Amino acid sequence: MRTSPRSARWLVPALLLAVWLGIGGSLGPYAGKLGEVSTNDQAAFLPRSAESTRVAQAQGSFRQEESLPAVVVWTTDGATRVTPAETASAQAALAGLAGRPWIAGSPSPVVASRDGRAMQAVVPLNPALGDELPSAVAEIREAGSRVAATMFHVTGPAATRADLSEAFAGIDGLLLGVALAAVLVILLLVYRSVLLPLLIIMGAVFALSLACAIVYALASADLVRVDGQVQGILSILVIGAATDYALLLTARFREELGHVDDRYAAMRAALRQSCGPVVASAGTVALGLLALFLSDLTNNRALGPVGAIGIVCAVASALTFLPAALVLLGRRAYWPAHVTTSGSSAAGVWSRIATLVSGAPRRVWAMALAGLLACAAFAPALHSGGVPLDEIFVNEAPSVTGQKELGRHFPGGAGNPAVVIAAADRQTQVRERAAGTQGVDSAVVRGEKDGLVRIDVVLKDPVDSAAAKRTVVRLRGAVHPVPGAGALVGGYTAQAHDTQKTAERDREVIVPVVLAIILVILVALLRSLVMPLLLVSTVALNFFATLGVSALVFRHAFGFSGTDSSVPLYGFVFLVALGVDYNIFLMSRVREESLRHGVREGVVRGLTATGGVITSAGVVLAATFAALGVIPLAFLVQIAFIVAFGVLLDTLVVRSLLVPALVLDIGPAAWWPGRLSRRPS
Repeated sequence: MRTSPRSARWLVPALLLAVWLGIGGSLGPYAGKLGEVSTNDQAAFLPRSAESTRVAQAQGSFRQEESLPAVVVWTTDGATRVTPAETASAQAALAGLAGRPWIAGSPSPVVASRDGRAMQAVVPLNPALGDELPSAVAEIREAGSRVAATMFHVTGPAATRADLSEAFAGIDGLLLGVALAAVLVILLLVYRSVLLPLLIIMGAVFALSLACAIVYALASADLVRVDGQVQGILSILVIGAATDYALLLTARFREELGHVDDRYAAMRAALRQSCGPVVASAGTVALGLLALFLSDLTNNRALGPVGAIGIVCAVASALTFLPAALVLLGRRAYWPAHVTTSGSSAAGVWSRIATLVSGAPRRVWAMALAGLLACAAFAPALHSGGVPLDEIFVNEAPSVTGQKELGRHFPGGAGNPAVVIAAADRQTQVRERAAGTQGVDSAVVRGEKDGLVRIDVVLKDPVDSAAAKRTVVRLRGAVHPVPGAGALVGGYTAQAHDTQKTAERDREVIVPVVLAIILVILVALLRSLVMPLLLVSTVALNFFATLGVSALVFRHAFGFSGTDSSVPLYGFVFLVALGVDYNIFLMSRVREESLRHGVREGVVRGLTATGGVITSAGVVLAATFAALGVIPLAFLVQIAFIVAFGVLLDTLVVRSLLVPALVLDIGPAAWWPGRLSRRPS
């Protein structure tokens, strides 16, 4: 039995729709299962070749003595001193924890501070604890709180990791819900349609389901790493990108429906004109993310393939599921709005903006450029050398409170010492060199095994301070020269120092690679050399302007003293790649119109036709990234602000004013050496 041509036209979209419904139904649960294969163990994301990483690996030899330390602190009211009875009570409280499955050894003796107003001890926890860590720390808090007449805190690596786990708890449902709600509200307000926003969101959710299933399989096979940050960024990236690509396609489909009655012909035309820009923009983001493979930081390398997988799934959904749904629904997809050939109110607004830009292009680009340069002037004020422990969490975290109390009564590095690994037969010389280093409070041998010795070095300054990092540099300079010792210095402060230096190196390597990738894609798409250089320069300027504004906002509004060392790199990759997206959408349409009507008229028509949809896409993407702010971690809040503000700045100023005005002022030469450069304006 033959299928009629009319039936065949329905068959392909129906099959595509069935495939994506199957993907959503069968793979949807994986969006909530990534937490099963993720790790928030910061030791797993150290610089691969750094000295502190080699120390962490060497500590495996001491695993019988090694543990994840929880530092417990008791303090008095400040007017009284710790009594022997309180010391005995504290020791007994900790001894009562013996036999717990999560404890890795006997708690250390309780010691009083030099001022006599605090006590501390260390409870060693099993380093392999996963989801059970927060409950283990909670049991320690409950036991320690029984000591009368004192205030009690738990801090140290175990408590910090437990607080991180709590911060990421429920990330799947909360983050996804906030992001999707923001997208839905914006789409309903902008498009005044019921079905279209639901279709776009369905496509984004299906793309995320597919991406999460692929990442879950790869993470289960230890081919990629996933932590809470990567998990959150993946959700936001897929939702934002899938929505952006969908908006471009739906706008073009609606435009084509205004010219022809046949929905299939309209979709063929929409796909023909939209596919190139969508694939090119997705390619810039995916390849920009894959450039993170060049990073020496494992968490940066983890984001590369995970993010690229998300982008590929987003573009696949936008170019298959959505066209199928739109073809089957036709004009009903835009109900209750009507599809007509007349221009919308948004097109009218952008027609006036295009007229303004074309009337005085030099004045427009000069004013836009001056504003961006003024913002960029503050970029050097953004300190990216890492954040202190008390700024890791946006809200006050129990581990941070405990660290503050510990620092008031004990040496700054107490409970989180620097770790020196050296040859056991050179331990005396190494320990003496370490103890004599400026900024060191004490150096104690903690264990010896397999010809190696571990020496814990307590620093005088807080472990997260710049002074402590300088002490680590001096400590390395002191112990490295010991003949035959092979001494290595690690621990929290050394890791922070190595991470900062590695992040600086990563920026120097990855930024030029990302720019080169984007240039190649733009040259291939626009068939020009001057235009790609112009576009990349403007989005780079937008990035520095965003950093300048961020420096002011972080310091004076949010109260951050600086950012994590990886924030500028993440901001660059997202802003430059995503910023080029909007210029690709605009300039591909400008090129199309210029081939028909000339360069000057092409800019006006292209800006008028794409202004509304690109602005809507920018607002949606900014809103989805802003949703990262619901997770109470400074790193994600900073990324959320940088990307959200930068996308809006790019959408409203760079793409709307600066780029069109520059192209108009330069004229056909902006398209050199393509054939448009030889056409009259």
